[in-house]
Amino acid sequence: MTLRNKILPLLALGGLALAVSVALRSQRVTPPAQPVAQPSRAPFAAYVGGSGIVEASSDNIAVGTPVGGVVRAVAVKVGRRVAAGDLLFEIDDRDRRAELAQKQAALAKARASLEEAEASCRDYETQYRLVSTVTDPRAVSLDDLEKRRNAMYLYRAKVKSAQADVAVAEADLAAARTALDLLGVRAPIDGEILQVNVRPGEYAAAGVLDTPLLRLGDMDTLHVRVDIDENDAWRFEPGARAVAFLRGNRDFKVFLDYVRTEPYVRPKTQLSGSSTEQVDTRVLQVVYAFRRADLPAAYVGQQVDAFIEARPIVSSMQAEANATAVESVPASAGGTELPAGGAAGAGTPAGAGG
Repeated sequence: MTLRNKILPLLALGGLALAVSVALRSQRVTPPAQPVAQPSRAPFAAYVGGSGIVEASSDNIAVGTPVGGVVRAVAVKVGRRVAAGDLLFEIDDRDRRAELAQKQAALAKARASLEEAEASCRDYETQYRLVSTVTDPRAVSLDDLEKRRNAMYLYRAKVKSAQADVAVAEADLAAARTALDLLGVRAPIDGEILQVNVRPGEYAAAGVLDTPLLRLGDMDTLHVRVDIDENDAWRFEPGARAVAFLRGNRDFKVFLDYVRTEPYVRPKTQLSGSSTEQVDTRVLQVVYAFRRADLPAAYVGQQVDAFIEARPIVSSMQAEANATAVESVPASAGGTELPAGGAAGAGTPAGAGG
C-alpha cells in the first residue's frame, strides 16, 4: 500500500470527525443573555405607557445674542446658578464704545448750540422790549422796530431748532447705549447653566442656531414631557397617577405631579435633539413635574419610561356580551324577558311590591 493510499482514508476520517463535531455544536441550546438591568414595570393594573424626556421647569432656554460678533468674555460655567440680569457673556464692544463717544460729543455740541441760541434770543428780546416801550415815535423808526421784532422771533425759532437738535442727540446717545448694552447677554430668569457652547475669541452668530450658544433653566423643579401614542390618547385622563423610571435601572423611580396637557397632537420626534428626525406616528404630549431632590440621579435631557394609570380596557365583544346578558335576564313570572331599562335588579320579580 502506497503512502498516498494511506493519507486519503485518514483525511476522509478527519473530515468526518470535523463534520460530526460541527453538527453537535450547532445543536447546542445557547442560553439567553441576561439583561444588564431589568426593564421597568408599571405599578398599575391598567396603564398608558410612553417615553418621556426630562427638562427644566422653565423649559430648556436656548440663549442667543441679538447682535453677532466675536466673544470677548464668558462669565459663567456649566452648573453655576445665576439670577435674572446676571451677565452670561460679552461680545467685543470696541466699535460700539467709539460710536458712544461720538454720540456723547454730538450731544455736548447740540447743548452748546442751544445755550448760544438762548443767549442770542434773550439779547434780541431785551432790545425789542427797549424800543417797544419808547413812546416818542420820532425816537425809533417803524422799520427798526419791525427788524428787532423779527430778529426776536427768528432767534426764538432757532432756540426751538436747537432744542430739537438736543433731543435728537439724546435719542442717538440712548440708542448707542442700548446697542452697547445688547453686547452683554444677560440671564432672562433665575436658573442654572446647562450648557456653554461659546468660548472667548469665537464668533457668536445672531438668530436661531442648531446648537445654542448657551442653555439655562430652572432646575429646582424638573418636568417630564411624556409622548402618548395617538392610539392610546383616548385612554389618558388628566390628573391620573403617574410614575417615571430612569432607563437602565428601574430602582430609580419617582411619582409625578400632573402639570398640563398640550392639546396639539404632533408628529413624534426622535429624542436625539434634532427637530427634523420624525416618524409617521403622532403623539399627545403631557407634562408632569417632580422635585429634583426626589430623584437626584435625573438629568435634563435624560429619557425615562413613564406609566400613567388608566381604566381597564373592555373589548367591544365583551361589552356587547355584557349588554346582551343584561337584556336577556328572564322575569320570574310569565317567563318573559325584561328590557334593559326595566330590570328592577338581579333576582327581583316583575311587579314586585304590588
